[in-house]
Amino acid sequence: MSAWFVIWSALAVVALGQAALLGLQTYEHRRFARSRLRNPRTAPSLRRVRLVAPCKGMDHGLEENLRPLLAQDYPNYEVVFVVESPDDLACATIQALIRDAGRVPVRLAIAGKATETGQKIHNLLAGVSKLPEDVEILAFVDSDARPHPAWLRLLVQRLDNDGACAATGYRWFIPTKNSLATLIQYSINSCAAVMYRADARGLVWGGSWAIRRDKFEACGLREAWRGTLSDDLMATRVLKQHKLRVEFEPACMLPSPLQLSTGQMLEFLRRQYVIGRVYSIRNWLIGFASIVGTAVMFWGNLVAAFYGAAVGANWAWAPLAYCIAWYALSVTRGALRSSTARIYFRDRGHQLRTALTFDTYAGPLVALVNGGLMLAAAVGTTITWRGNTYRMFQGGRIQLLSHVDEPAAPSELDKRTIRVDQAENIVFDMFHARPKQKTNKVM
Repeated sequence: MSAWFVIWSALAVVALGQAALLGLQTYEHRRFARSRLRNPRTAPSLRRVRLVAPCKGMDHGLEENLRPLLAQDYPNYEVVFVVESPDDLACATIQALIRDAGRVPVRLAIAGKATETGQKIHNLLAGVSKLPEDVEILAFVDSDARPHPAWLRLLVQRLDNDGACAATGYRWFIPTKNSLATLIQYSINSCAAVMYRADARGLVWGGSWAIRRDKFEACGLREAWRGTLSDDLMATRVLKQHKLRVEFEPACMLPSPLQLSTGQMLEFLRRQYVIGRVYSIRNWLIGFASIVGTAVMFWGNLVAAFYGAAVGANWAWAPLAYCIAWYALSVTRGALRSSTARIYFRDRGHQLRTALTFDTYAGPLVALVNGGLMLAAAVGTTITWRGNTYRMFQGGRIQLLSHVDEPAAPSELDKRTIRVDQAENIVFDMFHARPKQKTNKVM
């Protein structure tokens, strides 16, 4: 027996073992999610919540994404929408929602252009400035996610557990138009989503999470955010450093409408992987070895099997057997993910049908694309995010290289008096007061 065959056999066993473990994790995530969703908490929490929603530009389905934030089944919360400037395209949509907000106090904050911090974090810092004394919980949501009415209540209730300082959900992409790009991104994201466990392993997703205010201030997250780009990876780092517990809440898995081109898909995924490499190199290296190794092993063995069969080699069965075994495990994991998606989104089965089928059977193609993107993310530290180009440095600090202003949006803000508060970097706040309270005021 040659040394090469021994080495190959060892690698094949490791790769198949990894695929089996990922299948077990997917099964466990499915079991946990089904259990939690069957037995949701009903005990109300009355702690005051500030919900911060940073916005930039017109996300797909923006109005449908933001409207549920003003109709949450929670009795004691306020919403702060934050944009970069009064000319942001999202302002008109937000203003229309504010006019129909009803009982919920709403603020539209203009954060100004970020120069030393990522724009999203700059917006978040504006959203958590000047907190009233009665605010006990800070919650955050992305503008491309679409929460259900119970989302905030279920997220906050997780913080009633002893020792839980933060609670997180995640996103599950819902393709609004099926294309190869959207289906690949759907599959890669669903693989990431099922990695969450009950204790979340300290991982926070910035698009759906909440934290106790006292812990937010005690761990210095506000200061840690300054000068950085990734809100959730930096939050994860800080919470782990302070050994603070994060719980995952399956009921806060949010649908996120997905429609993008091939170029947008490649840019999005490479950006995510580059950010991960800068902010969490250890986890990135593990992911790199797993994702690239999977692609190399499957496609390398498939090529070897065809070559061996073409030349009549007696070893051609071995790589072919590996490919068959790996693909069987891949289909099993895909079927489990599809079953999980149906648990999360029972009313979207028809909309997800194509994506679920693709996710189940297209594992080799997804592995090839994912492996290539991981290799592309291994070099370079420059990314473009929502029109802004950044260079990242070790430790997560950034340099803004270029800023692209969006076209001005028609807005009533231009007709109003704008007050500048340089100390907090907020230049305008529009309040929607509760019924029978005094009219709007400027912070």
